[in-house]
Amino acid sequence: MAITITPAAAEHVRNFLEKRGKGVGVRFGVRTSGCSGMAYVLEFVDEADAADVVFEDHGVKVFVDPKSLVYIDGTELDFGREGLNEGFIFNNPNVKDACGCGESFNV
Repeated sequence: MAITITPAAAEHVRNFLEKRGKGVGVRFGVRTSGCSGMAYVLEFVDEADAADVVFEDHGVKVFVDPKSLVYIDGTELDFGREGLNEGFIFNNPNVKDACGCGESFNV
């Protein structure tokens, strides 16, 4: 089981944590939502939960709760810019289908 993060995403997380002045990494998970069933959740972590599975890549810690891990195992977190838009990109090999707007998926 593994979650990886690209150098671009790692740099974005590090820069944000530095500007924020606190934090130990980023929490990555899923929640029930949207027309396809699940949506990604990404938030900054100030303190790890005891049950978290922790992955570290390019100097950034990614915290994942065990329930989410079964849906996102093998996912690569990337960060990209397209025109005026920028954001995280989730390259999840488990996705079978996604909604047209890209907000939700199912496995």
